[in-house]
Amino acid sequence: MSADGTTKVRTRFAPSPTGRMHVGNLRTALYAYLIAKHEGGDFILRIEDTDQEREVEGAVDIIYRTLEKTGLKHDEGPDKDGGVGPYVQSDRQKQGIYLEYAKKLIEKGEAYYCFCDEERLKSLKTEVVEGKSITRYDKHCLHLSKEEIEANLAAGKPYVIRQNNPLEGTTTFSDELYGDITVPNEELDDMILIKSDGFPTYNFANVVDDHLMGITHVVRGSEYLSSSPKYNRLYEAFGWEVPVYIHCPLITDESHTKLSKRSGHSSFEDLLEQGFLTEAIVNFVALLGWAPTDNREIFSLEELVEAFDYHNMSKSPAVLDITKLKWMNGEYMKAMDPDKFYEMAEPYLKAELGDKYDLKKIAEMVRTRIEVFTDIAEQVDFFKAVPEYDNELYTHKKMKTNPENSLELLKEVLPVLEAQEAFDNDSLFERLKAFGEEKGYKTGFIMWPIRTAVSGKAATPGGATELMSILGKEESLKRIRAAIAKLEA
Repeated sequence: MSADGTTKVRTRFAPSPTGRMHVGNLRTALYAYLIAKHEGGDFILRIEDTDQEREVEGAVDIIYRTLEKTGLKHDEGPDKDGGVGPYVQSDRQKQGIYLEYAKKLIEKGEAYYCFCDEERLKSLKTEVVEGKSITRYDKHCLHLSKEEIEANLAAGKPYVIRQNNPLEGTTTFSDELYGDITVPNEELDDMILIKSDGFPTYNFANVVDDHLMGITHVVRGSEYLSSSPKYNRLYEAFGWEVPVYIHCPLITDESHTKLSKRSGHSSFEDLLEQGFLTEAIVNFVALLGWAPTDNREIFSLEELVEAFDYHNMSKSPAVLDITKLKWMNGEYMKAMDPDKFYEMAEPYLKAELGDKYDLKKIAEMVRTRIEVFTDIAEQVDFFKAVPEYDNELYTHKKMKTNPENSLELLKEVLPVLEAQEAFDNDSLFERLKAFGEEKGYKTGFIMWPIRTAVSGKAATPGGATELMSILGKEESLKRIRAAIAKLEA
């Protein structure tokens, strides 16, 4: 209960430790966090490891690491007991929580033991209900007598516990975005609540844990909409209040197919490895299904908390547009503190250039010209060696340059640069500017051939004098002489 007497908003992020953090999972975590924090509520972390076969070693560490990097600090979780733990489902299973609640449903006639073996289950008929093929359990074990059930249990016969859903009537489920969804009860299979290994199914554990942990708002993907009526029936069977449900739209790739590992950018770690900034990823993911009323696009996490209103979420699939993410990432890079940018760019620069040049100067040159850190290699590769290029690169209509007059210009400027002692950017620029005034040349007419000669590229992160100041006198002159020889050939 909050200070004003209203129920305190409590949301949860309940990932399964099955590998890298999918973008869809990150969005679920982010939206759950924003909903809670926008209302001054609590954000809970719960680890759902009931599917032991799919668990990947180290995946729990990935979950913690991702939440820490993105700034989504949980108020309660396995490492922060808020009084409703354990916060790991396998630990809750060991305490017998799920079996206890499943047995409560059995006592109410809302669930039952099922001892059917695999062979019998395979023999069940497939029915067509409203155009859908459904293999539904036939309630065979619902009709076992109390004596038969006790005898089977005493004999150690394997069993599951199934939900007892009605065959007639309808069930209505309400979602904040999708409204009321009504399904015929004949579509609701008697889903398994407790598996033969004693672990709860995902659906059952979710309902029990959300209730016991006081979760008021449940955020999850729209793929769970179809199973939601079963959740409602469980809440009704227990006599519990149903939480507010918010189903997020599907995330697709640019070809409008469901985002998968094959896309190469389906996880948070994928995007980090591709040179994206954490802050930009979080900002971008927030807009995958939600839009502010003023169409603004750049938000810090604190600003998202202030602005986020789940009523402005969309039902339409959200496209993970890498081009837009790159643009947004570039905007973040331009706004970064230069020292922070250098700290993050340094590994990429060193991988390409080692320690030969002033990497801090190069970092500042590329900062406004890249969108992701992995762009650095292409921007600075010419520092290692001039690539092969066509002499037509010297042609620039606006600068009025071409291979012929560029050759003459380089021959004229070479002795000027050979005589130049100070080789910093400002000194070089002033000397070449004076040279241009002596000869009646415009600055661009001088700089274009020199920049081309020392870089061999049509576009570089800096101008001619900037590049020469980093390359140094000896290397710059060596490259200009090589360019003269190339043009003469």
